[in-house]
Amino acid sequence: MERIDSHQHFWNYHPSKHVWMNDDMSVLKKNYGPGDLKPLLDSCNLQGCVAVQANQSEEENHFLLGLSKQSNIIKGIVGWVDLQATDLEERLAYYKQFKLIKGFRHVIHDEPDIDFMLRPAFLNGIKTLKNSGYTYDILIFDVHLKNTLELLKKNPEQRFVIDHIAKPDIRNKKLNDWKEDLSAVAAMPDVYCKISGMVTETIWKGWKQDDFTVYMDTVVAMFGTDRIMFGSDWPVCTLSGSYAEVYNIVHNYFSAFTDAEQDNFFGKNAERFYQL
Repeated sequence: MERIDSHQHFWNYHPSKHVWMNDDMSVLKKNYGPGDLKPLLDSCNLQGCVAVQANQSEEENHFLLGLSKQSNIIKGIVGWVDLQATDLEERLAYYKQFKLIKGFRHVIHDEPDIDFMLRPAFLNGIKTLKNSGYTYDILIFDVHLKNTLELLKKNPEQRFVIDHIAKPDIRNKKLNDWKEDLSAVAAMPDVYCKISGMVTETIWKGWKQDDFTVYMDTVVAMFGTDRIMFGSDWPVCTLSGSYAEVYNIVHNYFSAFTDAEQDNFFGKNAERFYQL
């Protein structure tokens, strides 16, 4: 079994492409590639990664595919495609030739319309994804969880994964509403959850291990150990901690679990979900 980081990013920084990087994110405003990530994976005994889109264009897909030709650490790609496009079936058929593209993602939490994911055109796009055999990464804030439940109900048997445990407000230790809404989502059988992105949802570089325990307890209780996976969210995580620090949060937490459960979290679940 290969141990996998199921969620990280590469980019050649350009301000017009990476508009989400604000003035507080200067550490991110440079190029990050597989050569930068590999020693970090090696140091944590990880053998591969899933590269996730950081720019909403089809150019991003070819950028990530190009990187995969330079480095064998990329085991899968989550790209971007316009799920509301009238020619979506044709676009997905085109991507079938690239075996590393496993699924797609849209940055829903940046959409001004909180009900974006329930638009008929978007719902039709998700249905088309299922028919084409692709996964879908759900990138949301916790306020989107109620709509996420409706999305799941309308698309049974589609493989979904929640990115970053749906970004609860860890900074202010808010738990109850997120927990209630996530519980209903987790009850749906075809949705997984990435334990990732937590360090940027609290005080940057001002957190401690215990800040995340109740959130991880909640996710594990709801999803079990067969539907969760490790993701670093590197290099975004470097806003609030090093790769090793982010890895050690989950390494320390899961050290009390069985070897089989740890294998699931650190690799097997990602392999199964993305068909790596």
